[in-house]
Amino acid sequence: MATLHLSINDRPYTIEADPQTSLLTALRDHLDLTGTKYGCGEGQCGACTVLIDGQAQRSCITKVSVVAQRKITTIEGLATGDKLHPLQEAFLKEGALQCGYCTSGMIMSGVALLNGNPNPSRSEIVDFMDGNICRCGTYSRVIQAIQNGGKELAESRKGAKR
Repeated sequence: MATLHLSINDRPYTIEADPQTSLLTALRDHLDLTGTKYGCGEGQCGACTVLIDGQAQRSCITKVSVVAQRKITTIEGLATGDKLHPLQEAFLKEGALQCGYCTSGMIMSGVALLNGNPNPSRSEIVDFMDGNICRCGTYSRVIQAIQNGGKELAESRKGAKR
């Protein structure tokens, strides 16, 4: 066991864990941040996606010791108080979820995409989201939500600069 210091959703955490423990296990079992889901355990389905320094990363195959002292953002960290992130709002508005299991990973991947490209084309979204699997097949609504969320995010950033 090791003492690990983590920065998650702009808050410091200290846990005692085996350095080889997955970030997903640390989030869910040590810190009770259960919005990040276990899907395949192999980094292939995207359900466990979080942001590490703003980049989408599969938490099920990421060792917690590797991300100590880096900025980790989970689905719980996107909202500001009661105000949802624009992409969360867009997912709700577009009905881009059915069972909801993949939704947090889809949103986190979408946020990573929009952070780098606030106005992605349909094909750019499809390419970027390729590793996120939705068993319910809501892909067309996910694409629309990401496009609309990007527009809302751009507008909110313009408003913040004024």
